This record gives sequence, C-alpha cells and structure tokens, in this order.
Amino acid sequence: MSRTIALIAHDGKKADMVAFATYNREQLRHYRLIATASTGKLLISKVGLEVTCLASGPYGGDAQIGAQVVEGGVEAVIFLVDPLDKHPHDPDIQSLMRLCNVHNVPLATNVATADCIISAIAMRTQLDQTTLEHR
Repeated sequence: MSRTIALIAHDGKKADMVAFATYNREQLRHYRLIATASTGKLLISKVGLEVTCLASGPYGGDAQIGAQVVEGGVEAVIFLVDPLDKHPHDPDIQSLMRLCNVHNVPLATNVATADCIISAIAMRTQLDQTTLEHR
C-alpha cells in the first residue's frame, strides 16, 4: 500500500489547507506528503510538515501528481478547490480529478471530505496494525 498523500489548494483555499493540515498534523506526519509548489511551501513554513514540492499547478504540478496517481504511488489526493474562482489550468485540474476516479484514489475537494478521508485512512492503518499484531 502506498503511503503518499497529495495536497493541493487553490489560492482562495490556502488558509483552509493550512488549518486542515495544522489540525491533522500528527496524522499527516505518518505519510510521505507531496504538494504543488505554493501549497507545499506553506505547509512547510506554517505547519512544519515535511513536504516534497512539485511544480506549481499552472506549470504542471497537477499533472505531476496525476502521473503519480496513475503509477499507483498516491493513497489519497486532497485538492481544496475554490469553486468561485476561474482557473486557467482547469484542464489539468479536471484531468487529475478524472485520474483519481479512474484509478479509484480517494479525492477530497473540500475540508469536510478531506477530514473523512484522513479519518478513514487512520482507521484502516490501525486495523492493519492490529491484524499484523495478532498474526
């Protein structure tokens, strides 16, 4: 099982991503985190997480994450989308979302769903550890 979570946030949702990551910091520390450039830099400086920063979304970061989804290297994608703003790289955004659906990778586009995914992953991890301990 992959232990990577991808984190992306549109500019209008960066504060929400920082709040989400701060609240879930201890859980997120157990994963390899990848993020688009500005989101990753914020998570490093404001939350203190270790994050591998890829390119900015408009410069191919969404596509880089999509490629890792296709290769099976991402367990979940948390992409906080700002539905009230236009995005010039919308085709890349739609492609990433489609790839998550094609490859059955959990995708959160808002904080409520992101919280559900983090909780589910944590529960599954605890279940896996309990199963291994009882073998």
